[in-house]
Amino acid sequence: MNDDSNLMRVAILSSGSSGNVAYIQTNQHQILLDAGLSGIKIRKLLKQIDRSVDDIDMLFISHEHSDHSRGMGVLARRCPKMQVFANQETWDALPSSIGKIPESQRNLFPVGTIQTFGELTVQSFGVSHDAASEQCYLFKCGQKRFVLITDTGYISETIQHHIQNSSAFALECNYDVEMLMNGPYPWPLKQRIICDTGHMSNEDEGEILAKVIGNATKAVFLTHRSHHNNTRLVAHQTIEEILTNRGFNVEHDFHLYDTDVCKPTKLINL
Repeated sequence: MNDDSNLMRVAILSSGSSGNVAYIQTNQHQILLDAGLSGIKIRKLLKQIDRSVDDIDMLFISHEHSDHSRGMGVLARRCPKMQVFANQETWDALPSSIGKIPESQRNLFPVGTIQTFGELTVQSFGVSHDAASEQCYLFKCGQKRFVLITDTGYISETIQHHIQNSSAFALECNYDVEMLMNGPYPWPLKQRIICDTGHMSNEDEGEILAKVIGNATKAVFLTHRSHHNNTRLVAHQTIEEILTNRGFNVEHDFHLYDTDVCKPTKLINL
């Protein structure tokens, strides 16, 4: 592995309403952020980017919903060296289907705290979602920073301040407003999606990105796209148009990466 202590590589292995997994590599660690697919599927996705689940030493869980936690139990039991991190509320709310995770692998990562693991620093932030206590994570290694935020109705100004000018962003573009409102979902579900504890729209993500992208930003991953209320093309075009109108030279200043369920992006060297 590269001796560069500032090494950070990122890939989104799967993103969407049916399963979310991200991969992060530093010089000392190989990390998964969420495990919302079966262990077998996660293993296959890692293989597609030439990585092995047996080398994963850290797993961070954002919240207990199955599309973020489904595979964490089987992965932990298969990989005894894997340390699993979540806040207490999430540990308590995990479904029984996860199965037993050995105490030696269970770690607390409270909301709003910072922990250091060698050259890697991880900071957690509470976000607004209908979960026990969802949190997002900011990963920092030297001057390189990666943040992933999904499953939230909005991103506060405090969080925007902390994630400003990150090397890579993976933010949620869950729905297109017109598609959602004209679609078949019942009104109560539509209300749940658009409220502050629901999800962010394409427009929401574009406006947030326009505030937080900086000179250090190299990559933006468009994540957690709804299969029913959004399309890859609509999300990409909407966000690119917003950023262009704000003065960004998209694809010159940074690259927009589309993400999909069970189809990994390429491994990006930040």
